[in-house]
Amino acid sequence: MTKANENKTAAKADSRKTEISKSLLFFDKAGVWILVVCLMAIGFIINPTDYFSVGNIRSILQAISLTGMCCAGLAYIVYSSNMNDMSLPMTIAISGMVAIQLVPFGIVVCILGGLLTGTLVGIINGLMIGKLRANPIIWTLAFNMVLSGIARVAWGGSQIYPDVVAGGNEGALMTAETFNQLARTYFFGGSVSLMMIVMVVMFIVSYFIMTHTKFGNQLKIVGTNYETARLSGLNVVRIITISYIICSFCASVCGLFYASMRKIGSYDNGVGYDFSCLTAVLLGGMTLLGGKGSMVGVFGGVLAVGMLNNVMTLIGISTFNQYLVTGIVFLLIVWLNTKSARKLGRA
Repeated sequence: MTKANENKTAAKADSRKTEISKSLLFFDKAGVWILVVCLMAIGFIINPTDYFSVGNIRSILQAISLTGMCCAGLAYIVYSSNMNDMSLPMTIAISGMVAIQLVPFGIVVCILGGLLTGTLVGIINGLMIGKLRANPIIWTLAFNMVLSGIARVAWGGSQIYPDVVAGGNEGALMTAETFNQLARTYFFGGSVSLMMIVMVVMFIVSYFIMTHTKFGNQLKIVGTNYETARLSGLNVVRIITISYIICSFCASVCGLFYASMRKIGSYDNGVGYDFSCLTAVLLGGMTLLGGKGSMVGVFGGVLAVGMLNNVMTLIGISTFNQYLVTGIVFLLIVWLNTKSARKLGRA
């Protein structure tokens, strides 16, 4: 009788798989860099003579600089489980427009004015989402529309040019020329641009903040479980507000370089950056659920998106079709991101 009971107990033993696949864990950590290597291989096959040339590598890094600046800030929003900042496009645009409008007052006032404008957007977003618990997607999307309306009313729906704003004032014209040269400043014999340096510095600083500061640890807790963070005594309003301020500050830096590169201040300067930057951040290993990922991975995501665009250009895919491919990649990333989170027990 005892043996029969033991046999029944053994038969009822839970035989379900509890171990997580090591290959899944590896792909979860290094998947973006596998993609980077694959894109390198494809690029080399398409153009074996010039793909790894200094000129092409510089072109890729230059192309990802603006996106990288935004991603270095957007990573804080995604990491904190607030999904995305849909006001990025107008933060980029209005920062550049304000900077150009301040050209007559000198380059220092011009740059500070643009940066402060973008930072103000982050403060408003942070307080509304952190303190009043507004839905991050709905609020930032609505605020983006408000900013677009403000820009159109303030400048009559027109583009503004640094030299035109400067008028006939010689000092202002010099400031306008200095502003236009920001995106055209190179070092080391023209190999490295100021934009690349700024992007790399942003990622290094963000990496340090995320991994070696109290704020980074608190941000991870907030992103992992908001209620746990709140009940444990963390000032979640301050943490989320700071995250949005950092995001908008990075976007405003991008906005200054964008306006300098185009030599134009326009309300359409940042169009598409909300989704292209989110694509890179998610591709880099962060998740919409928050509390997961690293700045090293995000940089890999930015690099992968830039290399993907470069490969598509080499193949001869038109700009409009590139948008289609990028959209499909974004949908695929979200699907894989969700599936991976479920398998790893994070969803």
